[in-house]
Amino acid sequence: MNINAVDKSLWGGEVKFDSLLADIRKRRSEFEDQRYISQDIIEKFKEIGIYRSFVPESFGGDGKTPSQFLKAIEAIAAADGSAGWVASFGMNPAYLAALPKDTLDKIWGESPNIVFAGGVFPPQKAEKVEGGYIVNGRWQWGSGCMGASVLGVGIMPDDGSKLPKMAVLPADKVTIEPTWKVHGMVGTGSFDLIVKDVFVPEEWTFVRGGTPTVDLPFFKYPSLSFAAQVLSVTALGVAREAIDVVVNSAKGRKSVTGAPNLGERHYAQIEIAKAEAKLRSARAFFYEATDEVWAEIMQGSVPTRHQISMVRLATTNVARECSDATRIAYQLSGMEGAYLNHPLSRCFRDANVVTQHAFMGEVTYQNAGAMMFGHQPFPGYL
Repeated sequence: MNINAVDKSLWGGEVKFDSLLADIRKRRSEFEDQRYISQDIIEKFKEIGIYRSFVPESFGGDGKTPSQFLKAIEAIAAADGSAGWVASFGMNPAYLAALPKDTLDKIWGESPNIVFAGGVFPPQKAEKVEGGYIVNGRWQWGSGCMGASVLGVGIMPDDGSKLPKMAVLPADKVTIEPTWKVHGMVGTGSFDLIVKDVFVPEEWTFVRGGTPTVDLPFFKYPSLSFAAQVLSVTALGVAREAIDVVVNSAKGRKSVTGAPNLGERHYAQIEIAKAEAKLRSARAFFYEATDEVWAEIMQGSVPTRHQISMVRLATTNVARECSDATRIAYQLSGMEGAYLNHPLSRCFRDANVVTQHAFMGEVTYQNAGAMMFGHQPFPGYL
């Protein structure tokens, strides 16, 4: 039941893309055991264009649309949620484009396949010195940091600034501490980042979600909304995998107790249909909201506040509904799904972690609802 509709010709072709997904599926336990995605998979993400998707074409980028990228991440997440989560940081030009143009020349000058990861919170005080900042501190949740060549950390300059910044550093200036001991999205390598007395030039800092210095359609797409979307779309892939595992495992299989095959049981038929409806309806809203904003941009218009709010609402909705769809599939698996190495166990754990991210918090519903009544949302929502 493949409804991903990813255009594989955009990602190295069907053979290369499918081969990558098959490799990821075979190695899910490897990623979970070591708690990060292996470097050769990161290199294959580079090969198919994940990390150059939104790099300006003048630097060798591919000029992908938001939906094209999201569908690729969805398909990768169906193979493994953690791999999809790490691949999703191919959206990093949405952040990096807020750097000065001369800095971007240095970042993308040699290659568009730059792997960027970072930890924003909590922003650490940084001493303002001539030409830049002295950076110290520890940051959590550096997803994908093990495969990154450039890392960003959140700082609060001591010069009276009201907005935190991200300081961009070469990976060899950052110590990675393997603190990621969790029950889901285990392979994302979301370790702590530690920086000690490193000077970061002013021109290598930016305000996250700040005005881009690149004038291209993608950089007019709301960056913070997209940062939430690339994470929540992994729940779509995970739910797709969970439903398919249940349906495929029931085919031709007899119950050890002599009871009807799972696929012949009325309750299972009803529940799997509910799960499919949750996935498909959430997916439709998600891509509808995405494409509506993109169409507005391509027409030369600025997306409305309502359109951006609908992207945020659809993003939280897809995470919550797909988590529920995955739960349904997991419960249908019985005790088999309780084993850590069972695919439904992994799907269940991964899908629930997606809902815990701050981008998909309950406050999203409050903000969307407030705007529907004509009230202002909390800062940082739009």
